[in-house]
Amino acid sequence: MSKPLSSDAMPAVWCVVPAAGIGSRMKSSLPKQYLKLGDQTVLEHTLQRLLAFPQIQRIVVAVSPEDTLYASLPVMALERIMTVDGGAERYLSVLNGLAALDGLAAANDWVMVHDAARPCVRLGDLQQLLNEAGNDETGGLLACPVSDTIKREQPAASKRSGETIDRSQLWHAMTPQMFRKQALHDALRNAIESGAAVTDEASAIELAGQSPMLVTGHSDNIKITRPEDLALAAFLLSRQQNTEAETVKSAPVSSTTISSTKTAEPQETDV
Repeated sequence: MSKPLSSDAMPAVWCVVPAAGIGSRMKSSLPKQYLKLGDQTVLEHTLQRLLAFPQIQRIVVAVSPEDTLYASLPVMALERIMTVDGGAERYLSVLNGLAALDGLAAANDWVMVHDAARPCVRLGDLQQLLNEAGNDETGGLLACPVSDTIKREQPAASKRSGETIDRSQLWHAMTPQMFRKQALHDALRNAIESGAAVTDEASAIELAGQSPMLVTGHSDNIKITRPEDLALAAFLLSRQQNTEAETVKSAPVSSTTISSTKTAEPQETDV
């Protein structure tokens, strides 16, 4: 077994992207991660966002064994990208991704799990997650406080409102969700053995008796689930790019700034 690239003293950051789903709600012949957003696929946009975050050492993409499309994407050939067979369920894809990191990542390293269909995640939110949850023993997830009024349907799926739910303690769970490699592995395994329903990584950690940190993220970190989400994601990406361009344009430049700023070297969905 090769020597891990990190140690428990200085936990490194890794990423797993479950991308073996078929996206049935998109009503498309293509899985949603391969639908086009401009001139690139959803998966390419998502991976490029993650690659732009230099703290991530490697990104493991879990794809369906029957997937014949991923190899045609140029981004998949980059050194920081690894692929592994995905599973029939999200948690199986994540477990396979964690296994692919054996020998590279230490047990105490952080692993961010990010939806392939969330191409709009902001680099600032990734940094915020690392800053806050990275100082917590358990870890945490990007989330957004619920602002809408939430209704509970009456029994028997009648499509009639039965009650209004108190939203004061409700949050929309998003991704990435970041936990220690071994702790996440054990929590997922224990959840499977107990037959518990695991809809995200945080739910497995909760079942293990821990309380993940909720790190406030931007609401534009949407998950593409339905056809209309594609147009919204395209708009959000365009707006984010324009905002970044304006920020760079308006930033003062001086000889002092240039000489004292070191540029980092480049470092090289949902199942």
